[in-house]
Amino acid sequence: MNRNVRWILPRAGAAASATFTAAGCDPIVNIAGANFPSWLVAAIAGAVLAALLRPVFVAIGLERYLWPLPAVYASLAVLLGCVFWMIFFNRV
Repeated sequence: MNRNVRWILPRAGAAASATFTAAGCDPIVNIAGANFPSWLVAAIAGAVLAALLRPVFVAIGLERYLWPLPAVYASLAVLLGCVFWMIFFNRV
């Protein structure tokens, strides 16, 4: 097999798979003239909401029972991001 063909085939396969997976980024959200996929907006919203809930957990004394904290807050961010996406971007 030619040396150039061995180099091009993996790149062509990667480009084709990237094209097919990028098609799943719909719907697109326009923010200040820039287009973002909805999952990115939902992920940012989930992280912000989880960060806003931390002072609430500290104030009511619940945080001392949560362990390990990075896993708890990461899971909370994923949960809130999924809920945000379901509320605002789900087309079903």
